[in-house]
Amino acid sequence: MATTSDASVSFTESDTRSEEMHSTIEAWVEDLVAAVNDAQASEAFQAWLDAQSQFHDYTYRNTLLIKQQCPEATRVAGYRTWQEEFDRHVTEGESAIWIWAPIIAQRCPECENSPSYHEQIDCDYDETDPEEWSRGLVGFNPAPVFDISQTDGEPLPELETEATGDAGTLVSQLTDAAAALDVAVNVVDDSAWPHPEANGVCTYPEHPDGNPQVKVRDRPNEADLARTLIHEYAHALLHSDVDDETERAKREVEAESVAYVVGRYVGLDTSGSAFYLAAWESDDPSVVRDRLGRISRTAERLIDVLED
Repeated sequence: MATTSDASVSFTESDTRSEEMHSTIEAWVEDLVAAVNDAQASEAFQAWLDAQSQFHDYTYRNTLLIKQQCPEATRVAGYRTWQEEFDRHVTEGESAIWIWAPIIAQRCPECENSPSYHEQIDCDYDETDPEEWSRGLVGFNPAPVFDISQTDGEPLPELETEATGDAGTLVSQLTDAAAALDVAVNVVDDSAWPHPEANGVCTYPEHPDGNPQVKVRDRPNEADLARTLIHEYAHALLHSDVDDETERAKREVEAESVAYVVGRYVGLDTSGSAFYLAAWESDDPSVVRDRLGRISRTAERLIDVLED
């Protein structure tokens, strides 16, 4: 994977600054494209993908049930899944989180019920034997699951996506830059952070004269806190007029690419962005290059504001 330099870059010659910024950012984006390809092929990423495939995407009502019973839940699986797939064991005394699990069985083509219930409701369908019916969803049963925080054992594969390095005064510089970017920013204490699945969020105003609002979770790693601020600023500058959910992964590619470029400019190691983007856009890293213009313009604007 590509790594960043130990020191920040400067474009001091005013006569060549614009051209130099363009060519340097383009070269960095090419580095990022190569790093995403490397990340996808790595054993670490494949192990992470294998682990993710064992977790189900829960329905909206199950997600609500999980959050009501265990608000801090992040990774949920059944008792045996934790044992057999992850070599982890539910800690003695832990209470189960109850969800609705689908019941898959032979299903009547007419009433779409299982054979036993099909008989109870006196369905008239008798053209084929129940043994020949195709399988399908016939109902739901309560089922126990447990969050990873309720288990002990082997650690799950993780992707090292955090930025590292000496952030210096970068966080305060970035928060001070909010006014120049027409963005409202709020660094929220970790204990009060309401979005456990994200380190930052960007929301857009309903009124056209309002400003986007960026919120980020405070944490000791100020280099990664700065990267998150840059990432969310990129959303604020690029995506206020985008409401198509199918664009979500592509928007993440743009925002994280901007964070990679600006982070690299100020001397942070943002090479973990490659894993981040591989997870979002694992089938086509060239999308980073395809969106170079928007990435480059936004990165240049943020760099200009930091320079000022």
